[in-house]
Amino acid sequence: MEPLAARIRPKGLDEVVGQAHLVGTGKPLRAAIEKRHRFSFILWGPPGTGKTTIARIYANALDAQLYELSAVSAGKDDIRKIVEAGRATKGQSALIEAKPNVLFLDEIHRFNKAQQDFLLPYVESGELTLIGATTENPSFEVISALLSRCRVFVLEPLSEDDLRTIIKRADGDLGEDAIAWLLGYANGDARKALGIIDGARSLYGAVNEQTLSQALESPHLRYDKKGEEHYDTISAFIKSMRASQPDAALYYLARMVEAGEDPVYVARRMVVFASEDVGLADPVALRLANDVFRACETIGYPECSINLAHGAAYLALAEKSRESYDAYGEAVADVKEHGNLPIPMNVRNAPTKLMKEIGYHKGYSFYDNESYLPDKLKKLKRGYLGR
Repeated sequence: MEPLAARIRPKGLDEVVGQAHLVGTGKPLRAAIEKRHRFSFILWGPPGTGKTTIARIYANALDAQLYELSAVSAGKDDIRKIVEAGRATKGQSALIEAKPNVLFLDEIHRFNKAQQDFLLPYVESGELTLIGATTENPSFEVISALLSRCRVFVLEPLSEDDLRTIIKRADGDLGEDAIAWLLGYANGDARKALGIIDGARSLYGAVNEQTLSQALESPHLRYDKKGEEHYDTISAFIKSMRASQPDAALYYLARMVEAGEDPVYVARRMVVFASEDVGLADPVALRLANDVFRACETIGYPECSINLAHGAAYLALAEKSRESYDAYGEAVADVKEHGNLPIPMNVRNAPTKLMKEIGYHKGYSFYDNESYLPDKLKKLKRGYLGR
């Protein structure tokens, strides 16, 4: 009855597919594992890219006592029990060296500030070696004191070649049509591919393109808020607002709220949407999205669901413009291509007499209509906003 993903999970680094920049020869995580170097770290990357696998291989290399928790359901009491168990084991015999305690905390971004503050002293003292896993930027989700005591390793989505290798490892008899279907469906997520293979096999006894499609539609195959449904639903929510479909946006919002999705996570995505998709067409949208975000932080469930609905309806109905988003992308492309071009002298700061004498700030006028772009970009007639 063990899931397919668990049955074929790599036991050692040489079996890991993908993440060569971390576990390849001479790379940081491989070096740490081979040298049995004990330290706390955070694995940041998309779902199904090997975070749990790497954590288990690391703990096994240390011959550690591994505790696995999900921040969705765990709390301070769970941390306290792990610490007490470790202390009890250590106190049983002074003659036997106690195993290090490694805590793998999945979805660490779902731990609130108070929970992270509680965890901090145990990580700081070395009583717990922390491995956090997150799909969210830890700079925003992990308190600075805890983050400063952890290295952050960024995992990349699995390539099609990586995913193909994993799929064939799971079922070497799959035809090319089924593999192509899985590659398109999984989108770099190995767990997603293995889950649907497992579902097709258990429901229909065979795995092919037809049974995979049928399994996807089956009510017996559901993904909880910690996995694929989380990402698929937020994607549908954003796309519904982008398409100016408030009914669809509210429906997907309701699904997330009823599943207990973190309201701050949803509100944060709405703040991004307000600038990325609404932008200059309705500058009030960003202010409203920020207000919704703040309301979710201060009020929480159940009342903040009303704030989320208000924001979702407004953003869906708002006029849309990606002009500033696209313009910024073009500016970034110029920075990457041309580097730090010389800034025109008339718009440079001139805090000293010498700088004024050599021409800094000379000729600047608030009413000047001349472009302040570097000369090279002026010659290229750059106009990111087209105005």
